[in-house]
Amino acid sequence: MSQESSQAHRVAVIVDEGSNPFEMGVVTELFGLRRPELGIPWYDFTVCAARPAVRMHAGMFTLSGVPGLAAADRADTVIVPNRPDPLAEEPSREVLDAVRRAADRGARVVSLCTGAFTLAAAGVLDGRRATTHWRWADLLAERYPSVRVEPDVLFVEDGNVFTAAGSAAALDLGLHLIRADHGAEVANAVSRRLVFATHRDGGQRQFIERPVPEVPDASLAPLLAWAQENLDRPLTVADLAARAAVSQATLHRRFRAELGTTPLAWLTGERVALACRLIERGELRLDTIAHAAGLGTAANLRTQMRRHTGLTPTAYRLRFAHPQAS
Repeated sequence: MSQESSQAHRVAVIVDEGSNPFEMGVVTELFGLRRPELGIPWYDFTVCAARPAVRMHAGMFTLSGVPGLAAADRADTVIVPNRPDPLAEEPSREVLDAVRRAADRGARVVSLCTGAFTLAAAGVLDGRRATTHWRWADLLAERYPSVRVEPDVLFVEDGNVFTAAGSAAALDLGLHLIRADHGAEVANAVSRRLVFATHRDGGQRQFIERPVPEVPDASLAPLLAWAQENLDRPLTVADLAARAAVSQATLHRRFRAELGTTPLAWLTGERVALACRLIERGELRLDTIAHAAGLGTAANLRTQMRRHTGLTPTAYRLRFAHPQAS
């Protein structure tokens, strides 16, 4: 599974007795597959464990010949094992020690779904913000009161520690990490290969079990597609509501229900994402970028990019623009 470039960011996923193979498959798809079409050094990926043979969840199958935890000690990103039943026994002492070592040396430490319980058991989440599957959020808060549990989001970033809500949210967090490492253009390319949205604005509250309405609202998909094709226009919430032939209040309710955000927040996020892509493709003129993305002025572009990415346009260009575009 290891890839050839010595410059590649090293990712190690730890598996333990009873780990769910779905999350292992997700991170293998995201970080382990070769992607020569991108033309950049990809990740150096490995699976590791405390023992060379690991029985997966419900005895589905056994992994054999698994490298030891020394691989996690060398990794830049360590993905910890999830726990399909958080009420069962904790991960092995060897695994918890490896997780602590990774966090202590500043490696990026990631949990998926109930993997937050592994991080909490290792003490990595003490005083930090974190999330887990909505079904287990109350238990995480009760068992580890020093953890600041955020139950309504898809993933949380707190320093070098990242936690994702459910199994599918592993894709959201994985694409977020790829975006942080390689920029929006690369993350978009990977998401297209996965046939998955690069960024979902909604939180997991929208997936909590609730009665199904007798007449569900129509999907926002046509409206979102239209807006994405017209980001250079000075669109307002009123324009979106008129396009959808609903009141602004109804539009807000639908955005909250489907995306977990407001129309204005979604629209601004899409504009910033477009601006990032233009910078990555080599556009140097901030006024041009601001106009094309519907952000109006270079000053507003700077403000919104710093708010959404933590970087100025210049810093973003230095980090993510293709070499031939610099």
